[in-house]
Amino acid sequence: MGIVAGARSARARRWLARSAIVAGVAAVLVLLMFAELESIALVGLGIAALALSAACAWWALSRRGLGRILAFLVGVAAPVGVLVLYALSGLLWVVLVSLALCGAAGSAGRAALREPRHAPTPEFRVPPPKRPFLIMNPWSGGGKVAKFRLKEKAEALDADVLVLEPGPQQDVAELARRAVSDGVDLLGVAAGDGTQAQVAAVAAEKGIPFLVVPAGTRNHFALDLGLDREDPSTSLDALTDGVELRVDLGYIGELAFVNNASFGAYAAVVQSPAYRNDKVGTILKMLPDLLTYRSGPRLVLRALDGKTGEQQSVLEPQAVLVSNNPYRVGDHAGLGRRDRLDSGMLGILGIKVDSAAQAAGMLRGKHASGLTVLTGRDVVVDANEPEVQVGVDGESLTLPAPVHCRIQPQALRVRVPRNRPGVPPTRPPMDWRRLGKLALGDG
Repeated sequence: MGIVAGARSARARRWLARSAIVAGVAAVLVLLMFAELESIALVGLGIAALALSAACAWWALSRRGLGRILAFLVGVAAPVGVLVLYALSGLLWVVLVSLALCGAAGSAGRAALREPRHAPTPEFRVPPPKRPFLIMNPWSGGGKVAKFRLKEKAEALDADVLVLEPGPQQDVAELARRAVSDGVDLLGVAAGDGTQAQVAAVAAEKGIPFLVVPAGTRNHFALDLGLDREDPSTSLDALTDGVELRVDLGYIGELAFVNNASFGAYAAVVQSPAYRNDKVGTILKMLPDLLTYRSGPRLVLRALDGKTGEQQSVLEPQAVLVSNNPYRVGDHAGLGRRDRLDSGMLGILGIKVDSAAQAAGMLRGKHASGLTVLTGRDVVVDANEPEVQVGVDGESLTLPAPVHCRIQPQALRVRVPRNRPGVPPTRPPMDWRRLGKLALGDG
């Protein structure tokens, strides 16, 4: 707590940066002083073990059969073997002290690098809706609609509820449009992110508020809105004690997305019919061909960088992720949080990894070779085939190439409860170069 609180002032951040550097230097000195020349060889072995593990991880992802098994075993055995060697040399305690100092350096360094928190998205106090209408998917999230009695609780708050029926897939966007034509003044969804995006597009088109009830499996959009994903029924409080947020909406062609659109390796995996029943097995089966270009289209990513204004392109990336607002620095898989949903910018990520060295370089963060991180209002993904597979908010689609993605700033009026858990503080990655500048007063 003291580190986090102290990082709020520039002076405290400077001292934290200096403390991190001192702890980092001390970690090295402990090895040199107590293990003497023998420590140099041990440090070298440790670094070599980490590099070998990274190379084995790439090999395990890009190969099948016996090669994958051997790579996995070697990747695990290398660091374990080095630790055993430390213990046999009577230097394990030295290593543990050094690791503790490294941990302290990392903690202080991240606190120093943590930027002042963004100003919160403006909230507007609004009166309760008169005719709210909610669409609920009873199968989402393993049956959360029934588990949390969402239909009964919403109806007790005078909401009209339509529960989707089994059988042919229903057009939720059309259902939402009919409801607006009948005079409803709020559209809500208790389902996954893909269904939410379809109804959100109608709410944005008609200019009426949109309510998110996180009844899906991952509920990433609800996470970034600060909603309680453990108890989706709390989102219904927005019907009686709510505030309104103005957030951006992403579009891929004419289709809206609230989280992201993915191309290449991830999209191809999601497109597989076996993915829903065996996610891990499908990924392990398909990744070798996708990472080594033996299957899938050759992609080209073109975008206008929102920060520099320069046109950038990535040739033949294995994966492209276009997100409705950028994910946090260091979250290159799009599995974490977005600090804002109203920046007016797409997050754009292109991954091109051709070797074990590049795979290991991914660990270094956003400047690693093979990783392009941009922001912008527009991005085009082209392919050497007439159609390209795309994952849009977790739903698999096939679209004609090229595919154009854009963002519509503050297009969506989202109604959320006035009291909600929110989002925890950012945990930035370590950047020793920037830390050094900050320690010298230049950061």
